[in-house]
Amino acid sequence: MQGHPKFRAALTALGLMALGLAACGQQPAQAPAAPPPPAVSVANPFEKEVVEWDEYTGRFDAVETVEVRARISGFLNQVKFTDGAMVKKGDLLFEIDPRPYQSVLDRGRAALQGARVQLEFAEKDLERAKPLVANSTISPQVFDQRTQAVRTAETNVLSAEANVRAAELDVEFTQITAPVTGRISRKLVSEGNYLTGGSGSGTLLTTIVSIDPVYFYFDVSETEFLKYQRFGSAMTQPGAQVWEVPVELALQNEAGFPHKGRMSFIDNRIDQSTGSLRVRAVFDNPHQAFQPGLFARVRLAGSGKYKAVLLPDMAVAADQSNRFVFVVADDGTVSSKAVELGPMIDGLRVIHKGVGPSDTVIVNGLQRARNGIKVKPEKTTIAQAQQAAMQ
Repeated sequence: MQGHPKFRAALTALGLMALGLAACGQQPAQAPAAPPPPAVSVANPFEKEVVEWDEYTGRFDAVETVEVRARISGFLNQVKFTDGAMVKKGDLLFEIDPRPYQSVLDRGRAALQGARVQLEFAEKDLERAKPLVANSTISPQVFDQRTQAVRTAETNVLSAEANVRAAELDVEFTQITAPVTGRISRKLVSEGNYLTGGSGSGTLLTTIVSIDPVYFYFDVSETEFLKYQRFGSAMTQPGAQVWEVPVELALQNEAGFPHKGRMSFIDNRIDQSTGSLRVRAVFDNPHQAFQPGLFARVRLAGSGKYKAVLLPDMAVAADQSNRFVFVVADDGTVSSKAVELGPMIDGLRVIHKGVGPSDTVIVNGLQRARNGIKVKPEKTTIAQAQQAAMQ
């Protein structure tokens, strides 16, 4: 009976009905819960009165650079300085053998003495002739001859005096002294060598560069010069006192710009080959930290004072060449705003355009933000965000 086909069909139907009833008793499956909105840190941009600074690289140069040369010829007797030392104006540096020049001076003084004796005799002879010509004891021609003798003797005295002064100069030039105060280079000629004198072709003995104060030269581009003109910098105003423009400097191994100086020179034309303008600042150098030829960085005011909007750099995102920030609406919706960036000031980035102090900007958690999504904003300040980024 059990193997009968009708019986097996009945059992199959009963099994299907049981499965259907069991399925009807189960609860329907629930959809997974949506994740909570991501948490991000938000802050209002910082507003502060600032001055933008432009940075340049340049090189120090000495205010005075002097080539020490021999003015007269002779043998070098002594070198009186240490290579690389500081020397003061008037310090003895070299000594040329003075004996040949002293001999010429002695002869000149003797010739001067003889000329003065001849003048004295001629003057007395003329005085004796005055009453004689008055009573016609001597002729006027003889009186004129004695007058002429006095004038000739006076000329001889003047010539002898000039020769003595020239000889005294030559003797003085045997003592070569420092023309300026500064740091001296090494000696280029040692004792015993013969020096050739001359006004411009004399033997080069050494060089001296002044140290305090010191010049700093750098180049300003044509675009930047026009910008200074636009905001009315004293550096570009006709007749302005350029030394009123402050300049700050930092050496290559220094942070910030700790050294203060002032402008002292602006060239009168823009270099056509480079499109730049050569300018110069001057810095006091009492501790000799600045050496001629040394590279350094300077900055000068690139704008007038204005109230700027600032954000930390970590709040700015990049999309190819565009820069933007994420802002959060009152309902937590994220949107992006394109911004125009300015320089860094006190560790914050100046935002020229795009956001204002009333915007709520994401300063931490940019990787979790997208246009149109909702986030959970956690209020913070710019200072707190900076501190968290440094930890």
